[in-house]
Amino acid sequence: MADQPHRIVVVGGGAGGLELVTRLGDKLGRRGKAHVTLIDKRATHLWKPLLHEVAAGSMDLGMHEIDYLAQAHWHHFTFRVGGLVGIDRGRRTARVAPTWDDEGRQVTPEREFPYDTLVIAIGSTTNDFSTRGVKAHAIPLDMPDQAERFHMRLVNAMMRAHSQTEPLRPEQLQVAIIGAGATGTELAAELHKTTRQLVAYGLDRIDPDKDIRIHLIEAAPRILPALPERLSEAALKLLEGLNVHVHTEARVTEVTATGVELANGVFIPAELVVWAAGIKAPDLLKDIAGLETNALNQLVVRQTLQTTRDDAIFAFGDCAACPWPGHKTPVPPRAQAAHQQATHLAKQLRRRVAGMPVKDWHYRDFGSLVSLGQYTTIGNLMGKLVGGNLFVEGLIAGLMYKSLYKMHQYALHGGTKVALDTLARLITRRTEPVVKLH
Repeated sequence: MADQPHRIVVVGGGAGGLELVTRLGDKLGRRGKAHVTLIDKRATHLWKPLLHEVAAGSMDLGMHEIDYLAQAHWHHFTFRVGGLVGIDRGRRTARVAPTWDDEGRQVTPEREFPYDTLVIAIGSTTNDFSTRGVKAHAIPLDMPDQAERFHMRLVNAMMRAHSQTEPLRPEQLQVAIIGAGATGTELAAELHKTTRQLVAYGLDRIDPDKDIRIHLIEAAPRILPALPERLSEAALKLLEGLNVHVHTEARVTEVTATGVELANGVFIPAELVVWAAGIKAPDLLKDIAGLETNALNQLVVRQTLQTTRDDAIFAFGDCAACPWPGHKTPVPPRAQAAHQQATHLAKQLRRRVAGMPVKDWHYRDFGSLVSLGQYTTIGNLMGKLVGGNLFVEGLIAGLMYKSLYKMHQYALHGGTKVALDTLARLITRRTEPVVKLH
């Protein structure tokens, strides 16, 4: 009797997870050398760096989602819906929660999936640091439905303000973005553009310069604190030119229904609050199956991306803490890191299936890019090709930023489909409003 194919189970269909199963399906699943299964609690995938555009309304979610079942059919892996709830390391099974529809009817039961190799890539969630009122009054941008929820609240708030006869309340049409990392900074610039476009579609009783105010709040001494200071200064200058109110060294102590309370006693009125300050791995990973985790619930892994206590379990992306030789901190939670790890694991898991040892992974920092909507893109490039650290801005930086998404699409679909899809979007954009209106 022939040996059964090696069972590879990947939990999490984010940028890294979906790239990994696509590569493994094409290389191993197609040839019957391994049975590759992707598990995710959602039915569709969206590249996470696009969430701020969905929230602002400059991107239609439905135009950019990828259906996991279709991707699995095209690339020779299996997709099963459900959220991870447990791991039995002795029996080598992953337990997945049941799923339910919007009417409360069960769609799939609780199930167990046996594995020979388990890869955990479930990403991260917003860290609210137990701040009062965040869960009740602020919207994080971890998932597409949260981004859509914020956009609908924004559209409704503007329609409400346009139709009312009484003066605006202090918090009306005020937006507070807590956390001035890449997501918060990009969202602030994108909202400046889309709110004015919404007004242009007939909400003429709103004066965007007078009535709409965007606050960007950061506890650190400067915005974009994880990036080079020159990027921070350039972004701050542009945001101030857009009349975005930037508050640094401003720690939030409470979020209420009408605004944000700061530790220095200042109250910022705002009916729309986005929490984008800090990340952590999902709580379910804390001490899961006896695996080692850190204070942010991230699974601690070795350079091979194998967990420290089980060689059959790998973890990568934002949910993993991987050593970064020469640095005091682990590899930073960036999309480029997840992409590099997925590419590395796709090769190393093929070695593992063939009975060969897996090799170490080493992070290569190529720099950072921050898109400030239609206004500009700024960034720094790092590496031998540019001679160390090169500051870029404007058109070239914008094209490079857009190429990051194209690289992700290329990894999932190949060059022909990406080229055709790009052409189709250029055509359809001429027949659609430039901002989503519902």
